[in-house]
This record gives sequence, structure tokens and C-alpha cells, in this order.
Amino acid sequence: MSRLHDLHLLERQSVWLDNLSRSHLDDGSLDRRIADGVRGLTSNPTIFAKAIQGSNDYDAQFAELVSGGMDPLTAYWDMVLDDIARACDAFAALHHESGGSDGFVSVEVAPDLARDSQGTLAAARSLHDRLARPNAMIKIPATVEGLPAIRSMIGEGRSVNVTLIFGLERYADVMEAYIAGLEDLAADPSADLSAVSSVASFFISRVDTEVDRRLDALGSQNLQGTAALTQGRLAYAQFVTAFSGPRWEALSARGARAQRPLWASTGTKNPAYSDVMYVDGLIGPDTVNTLPEPTLDAFVDHGAVSRTIDADPARDHAIWEGLAEAGIDMSDVAQQLEHEGLDSFAASFDEVIDALAMKAGQLRK
Repeated sequence: MSRLHDLHLLERQSVWLDNLSRSHLDDGSLDRRIADGVRGLTSNPTIFAKAIQGSNDYDAQFAELVSGGMDPLTAYWDMVLDDIARACDAFAALHHESGGSDGFVSVEVAPDLARDSQGTLAAARSLHDRLARPNAMIKIPATVEGLPAIRSMIGEGRSVNVTLIFGLERYADVMEAYIAGLEDLAADPSADLSAVSSVASFFISRVDTEVDRRLDALGSQNLQGTAALTQGRLAYAQFVTAFSGPRWEALSARGARAQRPLWASTGTKNPAYSDVMYVDGLIGPDTVNTLPEPTLDAFVDHGAVSRTIDADPARDHAIWEGLAEAGIDMSDVAQQLEHEGLDSFAASFDEVIDALAMKAGQLRK
């Protein structure tokens, strides 16, 4: 058995794959990943931009859709949802065997809706209805405007992956939106709360990239490489607190599932750091880590299966205080990274749609 199986059996952490392309579906590589212990999958606009622009796997379908009169944007979503549906089907057995706790596949609403609550909700409902699979999760950014849509989706009994969380304050808002959504759903005495699942995607490595840059500018290098893991561990402590006590127990008694923290952006960006730093350092029960393929392979090769998420809370608090004393405003870091994350996904989305529009024009000549 691989380290991924050990991680789930011994430490109750699930590894999801942070990638998808048609070749993964066609050549059996996704099925092999599942057999090796991968328990779910996430995608985003950048992943699909690379998949569609980086191969000719979609050319035949795109040509057929365009020849039928479909516009490039609609064709994009048809191609994406075909991949997502096939991935959902690949994970269906695992979803069933896990009692609905794993085997999820996530697809994100269009990034240009991040500041539009009603637009996000409408798009999320549409994606959920089109996929019509119990293991489909709709990704909604954790913007201020996204929070009402998250609550509404949960209140309607739909599963959500809340993405682009960069700070502790917003994470608290995300958990509140989830719990409030479950309370809305629970107002119906016949509602099955166990049918709803959610993860809160807390971004990790990008935090170190930005904080390290700021520390360097301040001439304070001794805390470099500590901010991301520390914030993740503090987020886990928030999770443990939020999903305990009378309010949560009332929902749990109705079958509600806790919204697991999902560690995202866990590929190491600084070559001076360990390539499994953001996996080994955030292992704990009732969590998910979604890994790009190089990081996944590195962990299988030389990762350590050992609980680290709450190994030294005193040290975590000391580092957090040290960052503040050094002049690092983590709330400002979170705000900047949210803007950058939204801009990055929007740019990828626009780029692939523009490329498809150009290709459609050539096909119509």
C-alpha cells in the first residue's frame, strides 16, 4: 500500500489530485491514481486552460460543437463539464464506499463572477444541475460577495468547495456561512443533512511567497518559510472549535458533516524548501490536501506519515506573534493574495476563451 493509503488509514487525511485533463481520463492515469490512494480531485480555470491549450485532445469535440453553431464560451463549458462528469464517474465507487465522505470532483464557477453574489449563485446552481452527480462539488471563491452564495447553496442541499481562502478572518466567515446554510436546510424536518458535503480550500504556499518577500524587504529573514504552515495550523484550531459545542452538535445529530479544511496551493514554490514541506507539515484528522502531480509523486516517494497539524501549538502562536512584531500584517497579505488569485484565474479563463474564439474563426473560414 502507498503512503496515500497510510495517510488516510492512520491519520484520517485524504489526498486529492489538483489536476485534470482529457488525457488523464483517456489513458487510465486517473484510475491508477485512484487505485494508489487518491480520494478526490480539484480543478480550476488555470488547470483547464492548460489542458485545452496544451493538447489537441479537445479539437475534435470543439470543431463539432462550433460546426453546430455553438459559441466558444458555451463550447468551453461543454468540454469542461464532460471532463468533470467523467471524473465524477471515475470516483463514484470510492464516493459510495466512503459513505459519501470522499470521491468528490470540484469545478469552479466562472472567475468573472467573483464579485457578483447573485451571478455566482445562479452559475453554481446551473453547474450543479447540469452535472447531476452526488460527488460533484461546485467551487465558489471565498470573497465577501461569495459568502451569501455559499450559504444559499448549502441551504439548498448542494455540496460546495469554498476556494481562495488566504486568511483566518475570512476562514471564520466561510465556516459561519456553511453552518448557517446547514441550519437553513435543517429548517425542513425531512432534509437529509448527510447528503451535503463541503471543504474550505485554504491556500498555503502562496502565503510564504508573499510573506518571505515582505520579510526580506524588512531585513528580517529568520521567520522566512514559517508563515504558511503556521497559519494553516491556526486555521485547523479554528476548525476544531467551530465544529464542536451545542450549535454544531444539534446539526451533527441530524447527520451533518463537518466542513473539512482543504490545504490548497501545496506545491513548493521556493526551491530552497522541501518539495513535501506543505504536505508533511499539515497532516491531521478530518482534513484534505489537494496536490499537483509533482508534489503527489514526491510525497509518495519520500513523505512522512505523521500527525503534525497540532504538534506544537505554543510554537505556532509564538511564530504568529513574531510575524506581527516583525511588521507583517497577515490580513493585508490575505487581501493581496485574494486579489492576485482572482486576477490569475480570470486571466487564464480569458486566455483560453480568446484562443477558442480564434480557433472557431479559423474553423468557420
